[in-house]
Amino acid sequence: MVKRDIHANRIVVKVGTSSLIHPNGAVNLETFDQLAYTLSTLNNQGKQLILVSSGAMGVGLNKMHLKKRPEEIGAQQALSAIGQSELMTLFTQRFNHYLTDIAQVLLTHDIFDYPKSNRSVMDTFNCLLKDNVIPIVNENDTVATDELDHKTTFGDNDQLSAIVASHMNADLLIVLSDIDGFYNHNPHKFADAKMIPTVSNITNDTFTVAGGTGSRFGTGGMQTKLLAAKRMLDENRQMVLANGKDPRIILDILAGRQVGTWFSKVCATS
Repeated sequence: MVKRDIHANRIVVKVGTSSLIHPNGAVNLETFDQLAYTLSTLNNQGKQLILVSSGAMGVGLNKMHLKKRPEEIGAQQALSAIGQSELMTLFTQRFNHYLTDIAQVLLTHDIFDYPKSNRSVMDTFNCLLKDNVIPIVNENDTVATDELDHKTTFGDNDQLSAIVASHMNADLLIVLSDIDGFYNHNPHKFADAKMIPTVSNITNDTFTVAGGTGSRFGTGGMQTKLLAAKRMLDENRQMVLANGKDPRIILDILAGRQVGTWFSKVCATS
C-alpha cells in the first residue's frame, strides 16, 4: 500500500455532530476524550491546530432532554446557546486532562466579508496558535441570521471549516463524519458501494453522486463536504474525509495511511 504524500503543519479539523452525539441523543464522551488526546498529542509535536466543532444543537437537545429540534428559529438559537456552553465545558474538561489550552471562537460569515473585522479575527487566531492554544470554532448561532445583503450564516460547519482553512492558510482540512469517505454510491442504500480513495477534481458528476442530509442532530451531508473539498482543491490545498468514530484516525491520516478519501491535486500526479 503506497503512503500518501501528506505534509501539514497548520491543520483545521472539523468534527461533525454525528461523531459527538450518539444516535440516541446522548453525548459521546469517548469521542470527546479521544479528540482531545489526539489534538493534544499533535499540539505537543509543534503542529498548529484549529478545531471546528459542530454539536451545539445536539448537546443542547440532550441537556434539555428533548428528542427533536424546535421549529422556531429563536428556540433553535436559544437551544444552541445552551448547547454551546455545555460543549465548551466538555472540551475544557478533556483538554485540561491532557494539559492543553483551548479557546472559544464564535464566528459569523460577515466577519470574513469586512477587512477590518477579518484582520482582527485572523490576528486572534494567529496569537492563539503562536501560544500553542487550540482555537475551538463554531458559528455564532444566536446572531447568525441573513437579512437583505447582510450575510451572517455559513449554512453549515463544513463550509465554515473550509473558509477558516482558506483564510488561515492551512495546509490540510480533515473532516470527520459518520462515513468512512466518499463513495461511488450511497453506502447506506447500496451494498456494492465502493469508497473512492483519492479525488483530484470535483465536477458536476461528482456532486450527482452525493445526496441527502446528515443526522437529525446536524445539518450537513455529502454535498456540503464536497463543496468544502472543492474550495480546498481550487486553492491547491488538501482535505481528507474520514470516519470520526475514533478521532485517533487523524494520526493515521498524518502518517500517510490510506484511510478515508484524500482530496488533493497531488494525488493526480503521484
